[in-house]
Formats: sequence, C-alpha cells, structure tokens
Amino acid sequence: MKNVFKTFAMVAFVMALTSCSDDDNNTDGTTQTKTIATLATETPDLSILVQALDRAGLVPTFNAAGDYTVFAPTNAAFQSFLTDNGFTSLDQVPLPLLTEVLKNHVLAEGLKSNELTTGYYSTLAKGNASATNTLSMFINLSSGVTINGGPTNAGANVVLSGANIEASNGIIHIVDHVIRLPNVVNHAIANPNFSSLVGALTGEGQPDFVGILSGTGPFTVFAPTNDAFADFATELTGLGLSPTAGQLTTVLQYHVVGSANVLAANLVDGMSVTPLAGGNFTINTVGGAKITDQAGRVSTIIATDVQASNGVIHAVDKVLLADLATAE
Repeated sequence: MKNVFKTFAMVAFVMALTSCSDDDNNTDGTTQTKTIATLATETPDLSILVQALDRAGLVPTFNAAGDYTVFAPTNAAFQSFLTDNGFTSLDQVPLPLLTEVLKNHVLAEGLKSNELTTGYYSTLAKGNASATNTLSMFINLSSGVTINGGPTNAGANVVLSGANIEASNGIIHIVDHVIRLPNVVNHAIANPNFSSLVGALTGEGQPDFVGILSGTGPFTVFAPTNDAFADFATELTGLGLSPTAGQLTTVLQYHVVGSANVLAANLVDGMSVTPLAGGNFTINTVGGAKITDQAGRVSTIIATDVQASNGVIHAVDKVLLADLATAE
C-alpha cells in the first residue's frame, strides 16, 4: 500500500501554480553559490529565524550540501508566534518544541513554486504521535501557495515577492506566519476535500469534536471524502432514512480509533479495529486496502499516513457504519 504524500489520491484534480516568470524569480545569478543559512543571515527580515536556527543547532545543516525547501517565517511572523504562545523571547520556547517547529518548515527536496502541486508533502518534523513518521504538510495552490490551510488554521501563506529564492543547497520561500505542528483537526480543515467531514463534526447537536481531536491523542482517523458524504446522503435518501444528531455522532465516532497512531504499514489483512463508537470493522489488504464495516459495506482506503502531531489520517471513499440502524 502506497504512502501518499505528494499526490493525495482522493484529490480530483491537481492544480499547478503558474510558472513564475524571470521577474518573479528572486535569483539574481549571484546567490546560487550561497547556502540557505548564508542567505537567511544576509536577509534582515529573517534575523529571528537565524537566531532560532542557531539555538536549535540547525545552522550547520543549512550551511552544508543538500537539497531543501525552506519556508522561512519573517520577523513579524516569529513575533506573532511568540506572543500567541505567551513567550517573550526565543529563549523561553522549549528547545525540543522550537526544533520541531523549525523542521516543520522544511522539505527534503528543493522545489520552486512552479514545481509544487496541491497535495501532501512530508516535512522533517516529528510530533508526539509517531516515533517514525514525520509530519505531513498540505499545500494548496488554488490561490497562491497556502500551507496547512493558512494562518487561521496554524498554517501560512508564501509571500509572493519572497518566493523562489535560490541557494546552493535548496530553495527559500518566505512565509507570513510560523507554521505550527498540525493536529488532525488542522489537517482536516486544510484539505478542501474534507469540508463535508468538518461540517459534520462541527454541526449542531454534536459534541466538541474539535476539542477532542485537538487533544493529546494519539488518534487514527478514517476520514470520508466529500464524495463519500455525498454518496452517503444519496444512500440514506434511497433507504428513506434520516439520522438524528445523536446517530450522526455515533457514525462520526465510528471513524476514529483512540490511543493509537496506526500507519498503513501496520494494517494487516483481517485486522479487527475497535473505534470510539464501539463495535468493530475489518481491514482487508488483499487486492488493495479496504474496510468492511459492521453493516457489511466495503470502502476503499484511498490515501494513507497523513501524519499529524497527535495522530494520523487515512482517507476513505465511503462513510463507515456500524449498522444501518445507526442512521435510522
């Protein structure tokens, strides 16, 4: 089963950012021999980033040979990050947290804006949920370059005038906010193809799913796409069923596994999974990863291992049900 990062299989289309013209490319022909660390040091508006890299011991990494994409927060972005988290200086940020936040701005491949695609990328950062899987980053190119849903969702936007700064060991894109370590809620909100799921989770009569799924976790979420919810609505209409708010709560809880960060590599054929709603569903891996729910309906896992700081998301093409009575 493939681990999908750069191209999310459920996304119906891949939007490529219009190639930047020579005027938009901030390379002047002299900076290509300078490293990312050197260019950052020579940029006044990145001075706090340089201080942060120095404190985390990452300057040598970005002075050495390599190929990185660095989304570089401005000084104003760092000041906002410190203020929002109650810190008066970088020295007050716990070093392990600062280190992972910085790594969350880095991809292990140098990519200009016209080489990015809408979808998931793997950063160098680790969260608390997995000791092996690095955090995912969702990039949306529908309007500029938006990372993890933008500033209102703990993400950021690439500053157009600060894109595509070439270094000898990668590419720098200046961003307007510090990119926080995303939880499963942030990832759900960031991806437009989860908007129906987000709407259901935050709907009238539902418990505080946002608060619950923003907690420590870890959680494994089998997340239905928008198409899955549309098909579910059609299915219910055909059966003459209309779920109450309480029944919808049970349906949503049936998609979440608590106290586990189950990666695709750990899904085995015949595995019985017990979600928060109780009951169970079965994983089938022969001929592609699928789920047979308690109602006997089969869904396909169409993307895997979207890693958050407090859990992991796998996308499914059908809403899971413990039984049809759940939706009556």
